[in-house]
Amino acid sequence: MDLSHILLLGIAGVAAGAVNAIAGGGSLITFPSLIATGLPSVAANVTNSVSVFPGYVSSVAGSRADLAGQGRRVRAVLPAAALGTLAGCVLLLSTPGRVFEVVVPFLVLGAAATLAFQERLRGLVGHPRAMSARRAAVTVQAVVFVGAVYGGYFGAALGVMYVAALALVLDEPLKRINALKNVLSATVGLVTLLVFALFADVRWDAVAVLAPATVVGGYAGARLARRLPGKVLKWVIVTFGTAIGLLLLYRAFA
Repeated sequence: MDLSHILLLGIAGVAAGAVNAIAGGGSLITFPSLIATGLPSVAANVTNSVSVFPGYVSSVAGSRADLAGQGRRVRAVLPAAALGTLAGCVLLLSTPGRVFEVVVPFLVLGAAATLAFQERLRGLVGHPRAMSARRAAVTVQAVVFVGAVYGGYFGAALGVMYVAALALVLDEPLKRINALKNVLSATVGLVTLLVFALFADVRWDAVAVLAPATVVGGYAGARLARRLPGKVLKWVIVTFGTAIGLLLLYRAFA
């Protein structure tokens, strides 16, 4: 890598760490940046997955106040997150990616729309308070598992998807759901790091630049997210998720 590549990845890493903490979707900054340095798409994808993990961890640290009282919930969903991520990694390493590239934009746009019309959808599926404890627990596990499969496979806008889906099934303020999203994203990131480090073509020189930058951005973004009013945070996530979905749609069919 030359100096211009190092500067590009450093700036992209800080921006992506902040975006991941606030809304999710920072990989749509780092992934194209890795492509711009000359990496093939698969190598860029796995390198990106490894690089953003430290930023997820710093996001957890930055939002730890909003995790208070959620310890039992976190412990209950971590196995589903780990197993789902492992399944997604296996899919990435063993199957062609074209079909998923076509599906991903619609998943992201659907997630943004779900969050935007959250109250109307609650009228259809029922408010979380109306769910039985068993139904709520099973639904949360399913949401976490499916999201983790996506995260292991590609991961861009994982945070948008998690916030949108969890907001439908958890009776919690958006700040606390965002904090839970940060823990789940960090879990997905840890599993992808372990799998890709062992079985994929990770470019470690790029990781050495991106990873520290995502830590700085992730912590700063998480602190900012805690100060945003719930409605503002919601529409930041919806707007960014929609933009990511449209960008992915363009890339898939361009």
